[in-house]
Amino acid sequence: MTSLTAAFRCIVARDITLALRRRADVLTTLFFFVIVVSLFPLGVGPEMATLRIMAPGVVWVAALLASMLALERMFYGDYRDGTLEQMLLTPQPLPVLVLGKVFAHWLVSGLPLVLIAPLLGVQYDLPPEGLLILALSLLVGTPVLSLIGAIGAALTLGVRGGGVLVSLLVLPLYIPVLIFGAGAVDASMSGLGAQAHLSLLGAFLLGALILAPWAAAAALRISME
Repeated sequence: MTSLTAAFRCIVARDITLALRRRADVLTTLFFFVIVVSLFPLGVGPEMATLRIMAPGVVWVAALLASMLALERMFYGDYRDGTLEQMLLTPQPLPVLVLGKVFAHWLVSGLPLVLIAPLLGVQYDLPPEGLLILALSLLVGTPVLSLIGAIGAALTLGVRGGGVLVSLLVLPLYIPVLIFGAGAVDASMSGLGAQAHLSLLGAFLLGALILAPWAAAAALRISME
C-alpha cells in the first residue's frame, strides 16, 4: 500500500511540475473558459432574468469544452518521450498510475475552473446560493469529465487527428454530467433543492473512479501494442 501511495504521489507531483513548466497550455484552458462564459452576456443583452436562466447551461458547456481542450495532452507527452513505455513495465498497477495522471490533469485544468466559476457567475446575477451550488456541481462533476476523458485520450493515443477523435468519443458520455450539473443549479434557484442532482453527480464520480482507471489502462496497453 505504501508503494502504491508513493507511486501515485510521484506521478501527481511529476505531472504538475511539467504542467507548470508549460504555463501557456494551462492558461489556454482557463482563458477559453473565461472568454466563452463572459461573451454570452455581451451577446444576449443585459436582461437579468434571461441571464439567470441560461447561466448554468452556459457555464457548464464552457467547462465541458475547456476540459476537452486539455485531454489530448494527458498521455501524449509521456507517449512521445518514452515515459509511457516505462510506466507499462513498472511493478505498480497501471490503473493507479493512470489515476495519478488523471488527478494531476484535474488539478491543473479542472480545479481552476471550479474556483473561478462563482466569480464569472456574478455576471449572470446568480444569487449566492446559486453560485455555491454551481461551484459544488463543478467540483463533483469536473473530475468525472477528466476520468471519462482519460479513456478517450488513451484510445486515440498516437492516432492522427486524435484531438478531434477523442472529442467525438467522449462527448456523448459527457452529456449526463452536463445535464445533472446544470440541473443542480436550476433546481436550487427554483427552490426544488439540488440534493438529488448532486447525489447523481456523486454516483457518476464514484463509478468513474472505480471503472475509468482500469478502462484507460487497458486502452493504453492496446494503443502501445
